[in-house]
Formats: sequence, structure tokens, C-alpha cells
Amino acid sequence: MKKIKVFLGGTCNGSLWRNQLIPMLKENIDAFNPVVENWTPECQIKEVEERESSDFVIYTITPKMTGVFAIAEVVEDSNKRPSKTIFCVLNEDEDVKFESHQIKSLDAVKKLVKNNGAVVFNTLADVADALNFHTQIVNSTAMLIKLNHEKENKFVGR
Repeated sequence: MKKIKVFLGGTCNGSLWRNQLIPMLKENIDAFNPVVENWTPECQIKEVEERESSDFVIYTITPKMTGVFAIAEVVEDSNKRPSKTIFCVLNEDEDVKFESHQIKSLDAVKKLVKNNGAVVFNTLADVADALNFHTQIVNSTAMLIKLNHEKENKFVGR
């Protein structure tokens, strides 16, 4: 079974969205969580490597966001690698909610990212469903290719 690598970018700052998403993913999805207790230059290098080598990059933004660099990253990836970019905006994170002007700005970012060719979701369940469905297709296709190859070898060997 082929493993799919996903990078979990987006809101940090005590948000537990990654802890909620990871259990929803199938076992053949390897999720990289860049959040560490002590951020070092080595951590930054590892994050860049994981982001570039992942099959999908997920950016989930929640009202606990205090920095804005994840917005720049999702826009960049939706431009450079739209087929592997997933953007999710959660309007609530525990008891914290976005204000109406923030939602308006994020809606504009969602439209921009979507127009660049990336996928946009509003729930972690939708993100998980999309990734889980993708792994089904990838693994079914791989199985069909393998069976076809075995069948071809069987006829060639006669």
C-alpha cells in the first residue's frame, strides 16, 4: 500500500486542529506536524524539506492565528503547486471565533487560492475525506497496474 505524505501547515499558537485531523486520516497517510516546543534553525530546515517533499500541503487557519506567514505560504503553494495544496479555514477554534471583518478577508484569500487551482475546505472532516479518498484511488490504481503487469508477464512467459 502506497503511503501518502502530508504537511500540516497553518495556525499554531495552541490550536489543536492537527490533533483532531490526524486520527481521521487512514493509516497509509503520514502526516508531518511541524509544531515543536523549541523552534530551532534545524526545525526550520526540516519544515522546508517536509513541505517540499510532501504529496499534499495542508494549511488550516483558525481564529487562534496570531502570525500571518501561513497565509503567504498557502498563496505561494497555490500558485506554484496547486494540485498538492489544500486550504482549510475553521471559523471557530474552541471558544475563539473570527470576527466578521476577518471572515471577509479570509473569504477573499479562499477565492484567490481556489482560483489558483488549489482545493478549499471549511471543515477538517472534509479535508480528511478528500485525503482518504485520494489514497483509495492511488492504491486502487497501483493495484490495477500491478495486476495488469502480472497478466502481461504471464502471457509473455507462454
